[in-house]
Amino acid sequence: MRVQLDLEGFSQYDASIDENYHASACGPVTAWSILRFWMPNSCPYQINQLYGLLGGTRIGLFTWRFKRNLRKLLGPNWTIESCTIEEAKAELLAGHPVACKFDRYFGLRWFSKFEFAYHWVPLIGFEEKENGLTLILHDNGGRNRASQIRHVSYEENKDILTFVKMAPHTNLIE
Repeated sequence: MRVQLDLEGFSQYDASIDENYHASACGPVTAWSILRFWMPNSCPYQINQLYGLLGGTRIGLFTWRFKRNLRKLLGPNWTIESCTIEEAKAELLAGHPVACKFDRYFGLRWFSKFEFAYHWVPLIGFEEKENGLTLILHDNGGRNRASQIRHVSYEENKDILTFVKMAPHTNLIE
């Protein structure tokens, strides 16, 4: 089984983002990308603004802060909550992107090898095959590189992954 949503990625190193935020803007860029998915012509926030509103720091954006501050911003008509991989797959099957965080540091996996050490990304799909589950995500770009779609092994990264559902209670897509 394979599903991949049509979500436009964005680079956290884009010139429109404050240069001081570049290295730690992955959380706000992920939130903004998903908000743009839901509100393509009317997203009320810009990334630099979200960086402050969500509580971004030089070392990143904590999951609890990401969820708490998004709930404050978006109000009670949105679901913003952690979820399991099975729930994340159900969200994707329903056409909803999911915020995904790789965190080897707070997962106490200092010396293990993962796709990312610490990074928020929009999860836009998955593929299940006999040899395992592959996550499809936008990587939020790099210096002088646009965001690109990447395929990442769930099994190789599962120990450091956190998923956050981010969806309105009603369909906002225009």
